This record gives sequence, C-alpha cells and structure tokens, in this order.
Amino acid sequence: MKMDDVILLSHGDGGLLTHNLIEEYFLPHLGNDLLLNLDDSTSITVRSDNVLVTIDSYVVDPIFFPGGDIGKLSIYGTVNDLSVSGAKPLYIAASFILEEGLKLSILKQIVASMAEACNEAKVKIVAGDTKVVGRNQVDKIFITTTGVGTLLEGVNLGKHLIRPHDRVIVSGPLGNHGLCILLQRGNFSFKTNIKSDCAPLNKVIEPLLKTFNGVKYMRDLTRGGLATCLKEIASSSRSIDILLDEESIPVDEEVRGICETLGLDPLYLANEGKFVIFAEKDESKSLVKFMREDLGLGMASIVGEVREGSGNVFMKTTIGGTRRLNMLSGNPLPRIC
Repeated sequence: MKMDDVILLSHGDGGLLTHNLIEEYFLPHLGNDLLLNLDDSTSITVRSDNVLVTIDSYVVDPIFFPGGDIGKLSIYGTVNDLSVSGAKPLYIAASFILEEGLKLSILKQIVASMAEACNEAKVKIVAGDTKVVGRNQVDKIFITTTGVGTLLEGVNLGKHLIRPHDRVIVSGPLGNHGLCILLQRGNFSFKTNIKSDCAPLNKVIEPLLKTFNGVKYMRDLTRGGLATCLKEIASSSRSIDILLDEESIPVDEEVRGICETLGLDPLYLANEGKFVIFAEKDESKSLVKFMREDLGLGMASIVGEVREGSGNVFMKTTIGGTRRLNMLSGNPLPRIC
C-alpha cells in the first residue's frame, strides 16, 4: 500500500499534509459558505430565544453496515436528538479522530456520506477538527458531533407533562439497527435482508408537532431500546407507571424470528430511526393515523398507556401474563452507534 493511500501521523501535525487532507477530502464534500472560512470559530445566526444544543460521539463497529455507515449515523443521530426535543436542527460541528493507516478512500466515502445526510436533513456542518493517533490507539475512525437547533414555535415538551391516561406511541418496527450490527459482527449463517433504520427524524417530527398539540414528550430509541427508554422516563417521574401491550408493539417478522433464535429481545435492541411519543389520549388515534397516512410511517402504533404508579414499566404479554421491564443490564453489544 502506498504511503499516500492512507492516513499518516503527519496528517495530524497541522502542516502541509493536514492542509491537504482538509482541502482534498473534507471541503469538497462538506464545504459551505460558513465552513470555507476555515477560521478558529464560525459566526452563525440563530434568531430565537430557545436554542437547543446536543453532543454525541460515534464509535460504531463495523463502520459500514447495511443501511448506513458511521458518517451518516453521526449526522442523523445528532439531528434526531434535536428533533425529539422539539427543535429544528440547523448546524453541526464535527470532530474526527483518525487511526494511522486508515485508507483515504474509506475516509472519502464516509465524508461523502455525511454530506449526503446533511443535504437530506437540511443542516450545515459549520465547524470541524481532525486529529490523528497511532495504530491501535483508535479503531479506524471516531466522530464527535455537536448539534445546534431552535425550538419550534409553540412547542413545549417535557417528562413533567406526562399524565395518567396518556398514550405511548412508537413510530415503527423495533430492533432493526441493533440486530443489523450484531449480524455484521458475528459469524452467523443467516441469509437476511435486515438493514439499519438509520434515518433523519426531523422530516416527520416537524410536521407532526405543527399539526398536533397533544404531544407531551418524545425520545429517540437508540441504545437500550424501547424498554430501557421507558424505564428511564418512568423512574424519573416516580409518580407514573407505563403499561405496554406486547401484541401492539411493531417488530418486523424477520427481526422477530432471528431474535427468537438467538435469545434476544427486540425491546432492548438499538434503533436509529425510531422514536416514542407520549400523547394525550384524545389525540392519540388521529395522531397515529396521520403518521401512517401522511408521514409514511405505516407501522406507527399505540403500544401502551400511562397510569398512576411509582416508576415501573409493565407489559401485558401475548399469553395473558404481565412482565416487568427494567433497564438493559450487561449490554452484549457495545459500540452500537
């Protein structure tokens, strides 16, 4: 392999190779009117008193998988954290840690994927940083992103607004991303079409919030899955319980079948393009109808309700019993995003 085909430590020394890396690999894909100045900071205009900021790091293994890659994941994940908080995502800052020896062709593919994701989500990368470390000090590439957005007009979301009788809604089938990553890592003989559900949620959440006033709270269902997310919400309140109906929870048949074979529970698998909504009872059916017919979320479903309680999550099973759900313990699949 030629020296100019891979990342070298000297790509991180701030000199000519650093300059070339930025000019040849980052700016052609991510460059815009704000980023091209290449100053130590960027001036952005945010006309709002309600600015939301989020930060996350992406270390997924493998870095390419059916339905996505670490670049796309880093943009969509940041966009989604802002979106479920009721914000319109606007800007992203991105930091890259690169391993010496990483193929430049791989870096180019990841950056191009990030650019495509930015275009789809209608956000701009306005600041960036790149560091290079020695071999085996990082696994190929890690990406950290900071997102900035503004709260949508008239939106007020929060766990404190959740009340008994509110309905719990999920936007689609669960577990695809987590199972996709697991199957890419393991030596399994399954022939499957399972892909990550990696997708930007602002395209569906913004019209949803502009149409309905009864949405109380939302969360994207990433690490730990639906069960962990709901347990966190119930525990933080301590005055509510959440009761789920197993028959109502959407799971693709292929995902369900492989999970049963491997002894996995889709309720605890990660998602990267699904979210949960707490909404007023009276609006919940029309909200799901809107999600299915107008937003293209054909498997959006009411999966449970809120009751008075003490921070527990229960599920009515398909055989008529009741199962208590807790947070994921001893995650068998680290580096999921």
